[in-house]
Amino acid sequence: MSGVASEPGTQPPARTGPTSAVDRESYDELYRSAPAVWSGRPNRQLVAEAGDLTPGRALDAGSGEGGDALWLAERGWRVTAVDFSPVALQRAAARSRERAVDDRVEWVHADLDVWPPPEGRFDLVTAHYLHASWSDRAGMFRRLAAAVAPGGTLLVVGHLHGEERGHGHSHAHGADAMYTAEDVAAVLDPGEWPDVVTGTRDRDPGAAARTGNPVPDTVLVARRSGAR
Repeated sequence: MSGVASEPGTQPPARTGPTSAVDRESYDELYRSAPAVWSGRPNRQLVAEAGDLTPGRALDAGSGEGGDALWLAERGWRVTAVDFSPVALQRAAARSRERAVDDRVEWVHADLDVWPPPEGRFDLVTAHYLHASWSDRAGMFRRLAAAVAPGGTLLVVGHLHGEERGHGHSHAHGADAMYTAEDVAAVLDPGEWPDVVTGTRDRDPGAAARTGNPVPDTVLVARRSGAR
């Protein structure tokens, strides 16, 4: 599978969309601030929920530097990884080549605020910490849910609501960027999603120590009706 992220040293692809330019520029600035902002390891809740799933097609929404997408690819998944930061995508694409899984990951430069993922395509849709100022957050989550194939899994993780939070990289999140698992569950049709679990889980201690953000995770795990 060929990636679509621009190669390092080339012009990133054009993009449009209503997500705040401040959000986009602040994330690019964050990624430019260090050779690696995140650890490169997969998120704890993804490992817990996807570790025993049969590999298929996965959508990683808000893929950042690619830690989750690469972990999935190395376990046999074919991954579509989407992010609005070309800086993060270029870095992730380079790492996929280093780890010899570039044929299993498609890197998509797109704004989740407006990008319509193909409906019913993915056996797993995973989204971690989508804390930006979306123009229609409920609509974004509906589109991500619609992308899950019958019998597939939707995993959405966020930082728990509270005072303005950051992730230890001079990058704070305002209250309008926060959501709970219950907010996501509210957009799901019970007829299509008979198995929905929401709750609060401790954050990975290593991630909390590294980023200076000990805020617990708010986690939704939902299975769509039908057979894979």
